[in-house]
This record gives sequence, structure tokens and C-alpha cells, in this order.
Amino acid sequence: MPLTFDDLVHRARALPRDGRRAILGIAGCPGAGKSTLAERLVRELNGTGEPWVAHVPMDGFHLADAELERLGRRDRKGAPDTFDAAGYAALLERLREESHDEPVYAPGFERVLEQPIAGAIPVPPTARLVITEGNYLLLATGAWPRVRPLLDEVWFCELPEHERVRRLVVRHEQFGKTHEEAVAWVSRSDERNAQLVATTRGRADLVVPDLAPPRVEL
Repeated sequence: MPLTFDDLVHRARALPRDGRRAILGIAGCPGAGKSTLAERLVRELNGTGEPWVAHVPMDGFHLADAELERLGRRDRKGAPDTFDAAGYAALLERLREESHDEPVYAPGFERVLEQPIAGAIPVPPTARLVITEGNYLLLATGAWPRVRPLLDEVWFCELPEHERVRRLVVRHEQFGKTHEEAVAWVSRSDERNAQLVATTRGRADLVVPDLAPPRVEL
């Protein structure tokens, strides 16, 4: 039977066990729909009751542009070594702790500014499930291998290449790039990263196809 969104909801709901907080990772290539799936799961699971699911994206651990300039990596923003992978793993370790009585604050990412924002996402002690998403959750180089053991499950979002690239171009245009600039950035940077992320697919617990309704061309 084809995988449905309800199947994912039931699977995510079952992750916290014995009163222990669980962390679900959602990985995938740039533009594959990781954030969309995470946000949809959070809305569905939290419903209208007391929120018990939190969303902590990996994107908050982008290095700031000033640091990327210093390191000579500004033109490769989004590559694995343009993130604070060790800091991200340290946050996941902290989120797994059960002794804290105060919120844990995670950094967010402002897409208009394309900059990380410290302390933007509160994770309350009542959160029994944390959903985190990003490109490199399954990467086996640098500090990234510290991430996978901290996640109860990792799902890999998959999307047909032509649609994934189309969405990436549209996203860059929405945040200020011209069409030509968007296409150039996707071709030069995003696709190089996508090729690397695709090699990690086999390490996922579940591969999730695109569950969105088909797009209607007008």
C-alpha cells in the first residue's frame, strides 16, 4: 500500500515511549519538502490541545555571513562545512536530557536576511517529541556523525528531480533573487549539495515520497 500522511502521523505519534522525549529527524536534498512535512506533522500532532511537539530546524546552525567571509566559504553557503555541526549535535544532546525544567532555546533562520537568529525557538519541557529537519542529518563526515545516534528515527524526503529543482528556483526568487540568479545558484551550489545528500538516502529508516497534491498547470 502507498505511504500516506496518516501513516506518518501514526508513526511519529508512537515514537515517545516510557515518558521519554523522542527526536524525529527529517532529511533530504534541498527543496525536497523537509520543512513542509515537518510543519504539517507538528500542526496535525499538536491539534488544538496542549502543544507536545516542537519543530527545531537544522538551518539555525548556518554560520553567519561574516564568518563565512572570514573562512572563504561565502560562495558555498549551504555546504556541510558552512554549518556548526558540532553545535547542532550539542543542542540535540541537550534536548534528549530529561532533567531540565526550563525551556531549551534553539536558533532559528531568517530566510529574508539569510542569517541565523539566536534563541528564536523555545522547546518547552512539555515537548515529548521534537521534529528536526535538514540536509545533512545522515552525513558521515566531519562532526555530522554525532547527529544520527541522537535521533530515534530519520525519514528521507524524496521528490522527482525536475519538481525539486523547480521549487528551489521559485524559493530563491521569493527571497529576492532574479530568475537568472536563482537558476545559477541552484546549478552551482544547491545541486552540488543535493548530490552529496542523495548518497545518504540508504541510512534512513523510511523514505517518504511527495505527499502533496499534484500541481495544476494553468
